[in-house]
Amino acid sequence: MTSTPPTPDPHDAEDAWDPREELLALVGSLRVAVERQARAGRWGAPATATLRPVAVADARRELSDEPARLPEPPDEAELEDGARPRPTLASVRAELGDCQRCKLAATRTKLVFGAGAEDAALMFVGEAPGAEEDRTGEPFVGRAGELLDKMIEAMGWSRRTVYIANLLKCRPPNNRDPAPDEASECRPFLVAQLGAIAPRIVVALGRPAANALLGMDAPIGALRGKFHERLGVKIMPTFHPAYLLREPGRKRDAWSDLKLVMAELERIGVHARA
Repeated sequence: MTSTPPTPDPHDAEDAWDPREELLALVGSLRVAVERQARAGRWGAPATATLRPVAVADARRELSDEPARLPEPPDEAELEDGARPRPTLASVRAELGDCQRCKLAATRTKLVFGAGAEDAALMFVGEAPGAEEDRTGEPFVGRAGELLDKMIEAMGWSRRTVYIANLLKCRPPNNRDPAPDEASECRPFLVAQLGAIAPRIVVALGRPAANALLGMDAPIGALRGKFHERLGVKIMPTFHPAYLLREPGRKRDAWSDLKLVMAELERIGVHARA
C-alpha cells in the first residue's frame, strides 16, 4: 500500500533552508565589509609605494601567533628576484597613509609616525603623542620629550642616533590612555617599524607601551628592572618621562633601568653613538 505524502505545512516554509539565499546574503555582507575596509584605508598601499606593502599585514599575522616574532628577513635570492623587498620605514609610512582606521583621525592635528636613525640599535617607544607632538608631528618634543632627550644623552646617545616612536600615531583627547580598539589598529604599525629598524634593544616608556609590546596587562612596577624578550628583540620597560616629571623620586629607578640597557649594549658590542 502506497502512503500519501503529508500535506506541507505552510509554516514550515518559513523555516526552510535555502542555500542560494544564504550564499547571496554572505556575498552581500562580504561586499559591504570590503567597501568599508577600502574606505577606511585598511587595505592596499598607495600606487607610489614601491617598497614592501605587506609589512603591516605581516605584523598583524605575527601578532596573532604566540609567541610572536618578527618575520625573518628574505634571503638574497628573494631580493634578486624582486619578489619580496625588505620592509623599510618608508614602506610602513606609505601604508599608514592618511590613516582613518580609528576614531582618533577625527580629532588629531597631525600623524606622529616616529623620528631618528633608520638603523638604530636602540629604540624608545612611548604610548601616544601629546599636545605639542600633535601640533608638530614629531614624537616627544614637549616637556617629557626634553627629559627623554636628557636621558638619552646621559646614556651616550642622541635623538638622531636612536629611534623614537609611540604605540599610537595620533593624540588621544586630553592625553588619556589608548583605548583597546585604538591600540589594536596601531600596534601592527609599531611592530612593522620594529621590523624595519631591527633594533637590538627597545626601551618601553610606561605601562601602555610596555604592555602593547609584551602582549600582557601588568603594572610598570612589575615589568621594569629586567629584560623581556618578545617580537625577537630585548625589551626594557621603564617609567614614562611624563610620570618622572610628576614623580621625580622615581628618576633613580629609571636610571637604574637605563644602566642595564647600557651594560647589555656594551656586552653585545654595540657602542653609544652621540
